[in-house]
Amino acid sequence: MPFDHNDHYHRLLLRQVPRNCEAALDVGCGTGRFARRLADLGMEVDAIDPSEEAIAEARALSARMTGGRSPRFQHADVTGVELPKAHYGFISCLASIHHMPFDTVTALREALAPGGVLVILGCYPERTRLDWAWSLSAVPVNAVARLAVAVGERLRSVPAATSREGVKAPVRQPAMPLAEIRQEAAALLPGCTTRRLLFWRYLLVFHHRG
Repeated sequence: MPFDHNDHYHRLLLRQVPRNCEAALDVGCGTGRFARRLADLGMEVDAIDPSEEAIAEARALSARMTGGRSPRFQHADVTGVELPKAHYGFISCLASIHHMPFDTVTALREALAPGGVLVILGCYPERTRLDWAWSLSAVPVNAVARLAVAVGERLRSVPAATSREGVKAPVRQPAMPLAEIRQEAAALLPGCTTRRLLFWRYLLVFHHRG
């Protein structure tokens, strides 16, 4: 069924974009859905992903868009790219930070312009009783949400092949527990906030005060 946990939080992430933001970076962009939403806000968007297939699909999907700006998609591993210093007003990582060393956030922090915001929608493994309690509480909500989206698409007669991108980004299971993520984030991104979300995700927000 077509319900996507990352897409579900797009509106939450977009609310973190600072006013008058001119440039954004989407790390681990996949097929580019969130990057295109950023571009729709009128900013210049760089989007990076290590999957050549995902980037090809992202470019193809963006080529079919009419009007507005299109993200600049780059097939690359962000850990091997020299990012411009103090350049981006907004940097996003959606379910991608666990594909790389967590201290990659240091390079992302340095790429933020003064007043910029880094947001990470991350995944974590269940290790504690609280983790499992949150996971169990998400199961029935997830089932209802998936059913609602599927019924909605059927009522709108949206073919599955056109309603969703056919290419999926590579999947890797997260290994870093949420407690460790919070500890590392506090050291590398002083002043950041980290909160647990329902669908097996956490939200980290860092404001670069400059």
